[in-house]
Amino acid sequence: MPTSIRCRCGQVQGEADLDNAYTRATCYCKDCRANARWLGTPGLLDAQGGSDIVAMAPAGVRFASGQDRLACMSLSGKGILRWYAACCRTPLGNTGRSANLPYVGVLTACFAGAPEEIDAAVGPRDRITLNPGSAEERVRKTPLGFATGGLRILTNMVVRRLRGEGAGPYFDASTGQPIRAPEVLTAAQRESLGANQPSHPSR
Repeated sequence: MPTSIRCRCGQVQGEADLDNAYTRATCYCKDCRANARWLGTPGLLDAQGGSDIVAMAPAGVRFASGQDRLACMSLSGKGILRWYAACCRTPLGNTGRSANLPYVGVLTACFAGAPEEIDAAVGPRDRITLNPGSAEERVRKTPLGFATGGLRILTNMVVRRLRGEGAGPYFDASTGQPIRAPEVLTAAQRESLGANQPSHPSR
């Protein structure tokens, strides 16, 4: 089921085909909260500090306009790439650093479809909670959902990789490099945002 994706100001538009979704989860980790603070965009976190994310195959994401507005940051030199619209700082997907990894976590904040349509396609919000111990308030733990969701993601990634699928529109097909060089935050920036600190601060 295709649903429209767009940045807040409308310069970046496209669609996410939710038939390519692996699962849906709410992540309460410090790094996701740090990313939301860094973007400074309201409405990215729920009252407990969680990010609503649809894990899916990047092949299901297409940008019809504004791809030149895409930018990305990383909390460390080896951290995931967090893509956003440079025009209005709307998050547009979290990927690994390799073009060979068929995974993107798309925050529902960029979905333009009706909430009930998203629920029907990928299940209700908070069915799976990740890192509940880092939530700003107590949230429901879902150990069974975490295990089954993780297995679903891993299985789908293996299948997609065997098909030769990669990291979609976020990477250059010919070079395998991200279409934008990531901005890597400094240790001081990470600390000010409340992010987890890498084991090796020099990364």
